[in-house]
Amino acid sequence: MPEKPLSVADVVMHPVRLRIIQQLGGRELTTAALRELLPDVTPATLYRHVAALVEARILTVVAERRVRGAVERTLALGERVAQVDHDELRAMTDAQLRDSVLAFLGHFAEDFDRFLAADDLELRNLFGVGQTMLYVNPEDLAEIQAGLVELLAPYRAERAGRSRVSLTTALIPSQE
Repeated sequence: MPEKPLSVADVVMHPVRLRIIQQLGGRELTTAALRELLPDVTPATLYRHVAALVEARILTVVAERRVRGAVERTLALGERVAQVDHDELRAMTDAQLRDSVLAFLGHFAEDFDRFLAADDLELRNLFGVGQTMLYVNPEDLAEIQAGLVELLAPYRAERAGRSRVSLTTALIPSQE
């Protein structure tokens, strides 16, 4: 009997794995391209985390080719969505949940710092932040999320003449 794969939370809580997943969102990349996009990650570390993500079926190998005697793989997001489900969230301790949110926020801050470092005034036309309050129950939230998936689907694949942006959402229930 095959071993049960690790939970999504176990796999993506690591900041390097989260960065790999973010790089692959909506596109296919070779491991060499990932090395270029993540220059601060050593090749051994990158390959180890890619292997863990492939094993967990969060990434999939879509092509392989020989390059100077080695096999270069092209990767894409796999069959498992790299999003922690409600059962996994409930099973996490407060410390695990805090660590995962801090990893997420750290990645967000790194993205923002790279955006600022680019010093590209044209890219500022694509930047924005916002916050709104909603009044929902679990059914409403599921409907909103399904609607967002449908709305955003045409924009998730790389297309010529389009800039890549990161849409970040967070839902934090209020006690009020």
